[in-house]
Amino acid sequence: MLFHPAHETPPRTRNDGIDLLRGLSILFVVVHHLALRFRLPLGPSLLGDVLPKRVINGLSFNGYEAVFVFFVISGFVITRRSLERYGSLDALRWRHFYALRAARIFPLLLLLLAVLAVMHWMAVPGFVINKPGQSLAGALGAALTMTLNWYEGRTNWLPGAWDVLWSLSIEECFYLAFPLLCLVLRGPWRVLVLVALAMSLPWTRAALQSNEIWQEKAYLPGMAAIAWGVLTALAMQRGTLPRRAARFVGAAGVAGLIAVVFFGDVLGPLLHDFIMLLLCVSAALWLAAAHGSTRAAPRVLGWLTQMGRWSYEIYLSHMFVVLAVTPAYLAVAGGDMRWTFLVYLPVLVVCTILGGVLHRYVSGPAVRRLSRHQAHPSERATRIRRV
Repeated sequence: MLFHPAHETPPRTRNDGIDLLRGLSILFVVVHHLALRFRLPLGPSLLGDVLPKRVINGLSFNGYEAVFVFFVISGFVITRRSLERYGSLDALRWRHFYALRAARIFPLLLLLLAVLAVMHWMAVPGFVINKPGQSLAGALGAALTMTLNWYEGRTNWLPGAWDVLWSLSIEECFYLAFPLLCLVLRGPWRVLVLVALAMSLPWTRAALQSNEIWQEKAYLPGMAAIAWGVLTALAMQRGTLPRRAARFVGAAGVAGLIAVVFFGDVLGPLLHDFIMLLLCVSAALWLAAAHGSTRAAPRVLGWLTQMGRWSYEIYLSHMFVVLAVTPAYLAVAGGDMRWTFLVYLPVLVVCTILGGVLHRYVSGPAVRRLSRHQAHPSERATRIRRV
């Protein structure tokens, strides 16, 4: 999802609290993909001798949970932006909505797919699609038709730089269905359907236990997480929480996220698939507390909020860095895993810079061009008043 396409936030609506949650999420995704046991894990490093195992595992193995946090953020931001643009979801202009989504998603996605295809043809290690039942044409078709998660469920995991696109397939389906939901269902009926979808998360995941890949990447659990974000935005559309209430709600959200990330081994056997529900509710509480806030994030966390603003670009491109650094380290260190922790900070820096470059030269220009040509009348009127 991991700045996911829903996450463009223009300066006039930028919110450091939301960007901070996005930044934390993309941080966990990058660290997870680097820390996998067959890459450069933190556990065997010297850092693993200093930090508690619970902390090492929490940092290393919560990339999947971070993607679900992104789903919640996507639902929240898309709904909030739609309410700002159109006044209400009943007035949502579906052509305008689809055009904005396409401009945000496809320039970078098409570039990524072109690069991946070339690397496959060049037989670059780590980028070749060679498992039974898989092909370059099949992967490209799945990536362009919002079915890459389904494709992996039917065949097997794709190479890492392809695999990250599973969450984008779920988000794209949400973008496709969202205007239809707004047009077909009104008022309480829309909310009722969203509540039912949001609450279905534990059961839809439990129903897919027979297929590990499909349980992880199925549409309904991801859409349920997105529904939590939509419901949160609808609940907050009339105003912001009082300061004390926002602090309490935000603290509850932080506590829930910490519990899932660092105490999942304890909560998992007790909650089973309901732990993902706790994760989504906690993310929704964070967003509710951050909604409408004009407080800037502490300067020391500025790098993390910036990662959040570029998280879509970082998410789609970070595996190139991870897959380049892993064999380089192993070649230099000769298999000595004591120093793997030294790689993490440079990887995060390079991933952030690469995401910023892609945002500046690929994603940003496409959105700005379309925004100038297809701005909603209310947005054009605002610009005229500013002039």
